[in-house]
This record gives sequence, C-alpha cells and structure tokens, in this order.
Amino acid sequence: MEQGNYSVGLDIGTTKIVAIIGKENEYGKIEVLGIGRSKSLGVHRGVVNNITQTIKSIQQAVEEAEANSGLKIGSVVVGIAGQHIRSLQHSDYITRPDSEEVINEDDLDKLVNQVYKLVMLPGEEIIHVLPQEYKVDGQAEIKQPIGMYGGRLEANFHVVVGQVSSIKNVGRCIKSAGLNLGNITLEPLASSEAVLSQEEKEAGVALIDIGGGTTDLAIFKDGIIRHTAVIPFGGGVITEDIKEGCSIIEKQAELLKMKFGSAWPGENKDNEIVSIPGLRGREPKEITLKNLSKIIHARVVEIIEQVYVEIKNYGHEEQKKKLIAGIVLTGGGSQLKHLKQLVEYITGMDTRIGYPNEHLAGDSDEEVASPLYATAVGLLMNAVKNDEKGATNPKQPQEPEHEMAYAGHDEEMASSNGPRKERKSVFDKWSEKLKDFLDNAE
Repeated sequence: MEQGNYSVGLDIGTTKIVAIIGKENEYGKIEVLGIGRSKSLGVHRGVVNNITQTIKSIQQAVEEAEANSGLKIGSVVVGIAGQHIRSLQHSDYITRPDSEEVINEDDLDKLVNQVYKLVMLPGEEIIHVLPQEYKVDGQAEIKQPIGMYGGRLEANFHVVVGQVSSIKNVGRCIKSAGLNLGNITLEPLASSEAVLSQEEKEAGVALIDIGGGTTDLAIFKDGIIRHTAVIPFGGGVITEDIKEGCSIIEKQAELLKMKFGSAWPGENKDNEIVSIPGLRGREPKEITLKNLSKIIHARVVEIIEQVYVEIKNYGHEEQKKKLIAGIVLTGGGSQLKHLKQLVEYITGMDTRIGYPNEHLAGDSDEEVASPLYATAVGLLMNAVKNDEKGATNPKQPQEPEHEMAYAGHDEEMASSNGPRKERKSVFDKWSEKLKDFLDNAE
C-alpha cells in the first residue's frame, strides 16, 4: 500500500461499519475513491461487545471498499465512542529552568506529557490532551506561547478519558481483521472536523452527532474544543420504542421510523394510518402516524434534553461562553423529519443539519455527503492529514501512519494560531504505546 497516495477512515458504529478510502486532490479537498459499508453486529452503544462479529463486519466493509476502489487497505484511522468516554478540565504548569531562553516546542511537550501522567481511575486511559489557553508568568489568555519569555508556563487542558479495555478491544478487532491501526480519534471530534466550518468553531457551536447507539456532543468556542460528551442513546432506542409500542418486529419498526417517522406529533392527522403485514399468516396491524410520531417524539425529547444538560454544564448560559452559531445536528439520526424544529424549540438555539460536504471534492458521490457518513468522512480527513505529515516529514518516512493527529481542527487553523504541530510527538508516543499494548495483549 502506498501510504502517501490514499488514506482510510474506518467508522465502527452501532448500526453500521463504514470504510472509506480517499486522497487529497490538488485543491486541498478530499476525493473519495471507494466506500464500503456493512451491518454492524458486534457493537452495542458504541462499544464492541462481540469481537468475532465485529471482525467479520469490518472485513465485509473493507472488502467492499477495496472492490469499489480497486485499492488495497493497509492502515486505518478509527473512531472511538461509547458511554465510557468522559472529559475533564485540568490545569497544569511547569517551571522552566532558564527564563532567559524563549519558550519552545519542547516546553509545551513537557507540559502535555505531564498531563498524560495524571492518575486516572483504574482501567481508564487518557485518549486526548487538548491545550486550551496558556498562561505565561500569570499573563492569561495566550493562544500560542512559543517564542515568549517566561519562567512559569501553565495551561488549561481538555482531557478526554476512555476505558482501556474498550480501546484495546477496538485495536484487537482491527488487528484481527488484517489491518494496521494508524490512529485512534474521538468520534465527536472526527464528525466536527467534517461538518463544522472554522467560523462556527470561532463563534461557538455545539455539534450533536446522533448515531445508532450513542449521541456524541462536541462544543467549540473561539476555535478551541471546550467540552465533549457521549450520551448512550441514539436512533436505536427510538426503533426499540416503536417495536415495543406497536408490537412489531425490529425491521418493520426501523422502516416505519425512516419512512413515516416524525419528531413532531402535531402535524399528523388522526386518520393517517399505515398497515403492517402480520407475521406468517397473522392479521396485518394498523398503526396511526400520530401514535408513531408520539412515540418518537417522547424519546427524541429525552435525548435532546440530556444533550442540553451537557451544553448547560459547559456554561452556555454565561455571556462569555455563549454559543452564537447554535447547534449543528449530524449522524444518521439527524435525518428524522422535523428534528431541527424540535431541537430549536427545546433549546432555543439556532439549528442546522450538518452535511460532511464542505471538505469533499465537488464530484463526490452524493451518498457520501449524507449526515450518515459524517464520522467516516472526518476520520478519513484525519487519516489524510496524518499521511501528509508522514510524507512531508523527512525525519520519519518509515512510519507515516503513527502521527496521532489532533482531530478537532481544520488545517487552516493549524497555520493561523499555531499550537498544533507540537502536539504530534505526544500523540506519536501515545500511539506507539497503544500499539505495544495491543501487541503484548496477543
């Protein structure tokens, strides 16, 4: 596999697994070369709970993508999600030995490394350490301290933590499917990379990615990631409710939801009825669309309210932390009719549906620009960025895919306010560590 030419993102979701192959074209956009999807059978609420099934599903998606593109997949960037993900704010500082020297990347590395050494709860591991603002000798709100003089360098960090066993299981599935694990990224960060614009991140925005098993949240303000959360409900529980409420099988419930479902019960007339064939010679069932949308509405309200609690936890109600760009909905669940209006009604915030087409080449397949593929496209973008770094970094040509890139920001940001490059080496180490971990776990 020629690593420099194309990259691969692999989204292991609760309902589907998507492998997406692409490369950057001359305009800096992502050109999708092939896509494969399979039904995900071994994943529950974002966490692998059946290794054999998951490996099968991954292989299926990968084979389809390979057949689709005529390319061979070697190394992939994978997303991680699930209930076990939590994030915390942490501040740390280092005292520099020589305040006559200007602050350089090594100092920032030293500071970030120090945060990686934080003692977590048993069985937890730090996935991302994302600096927010720096302070130099008490001078606050510095976005990029490199080149400044100072003795004491401190920073606030957004630390994302996950369960070691879940991370290892994902790694194990990738390895057993015959692939190399290039990189692990938090899924809400990947989705935000694909669907949010730089202006939105500056103004303040909450990205809500409604998947099958989980709803992921990422909040940005002033171009910096401020809060992440994973809520263990998604489109799957809505289907489950329809199944129970209407006494029908899951496949029918899913179809009903997609074809006739609406998050807003008011608009359905009482006399709109769908007839569903009975099982093996039984009488068909008649379901009113009003009842259907009442069932959906109740569960959607619950999911949105939980997300809104997280948005309030971040501090949206304070003037300084206000999310001016409001909410962006993405993921398969965002395609539910009238969801946008319901979210606006509950939160009072501007809402739009996020399509991952901003960074895709103009002639991309329409299917890929669906919110369904937001995470997969974000992971692909992350993979492309890593591979580029690998290709342009002459020091380490032999390991382009280890660059554990920071998944929360666009390239233009990397140039505008700096502190992207120096994080790489820390992620490198983490990625290496994880690889050793997985190798030893065999």
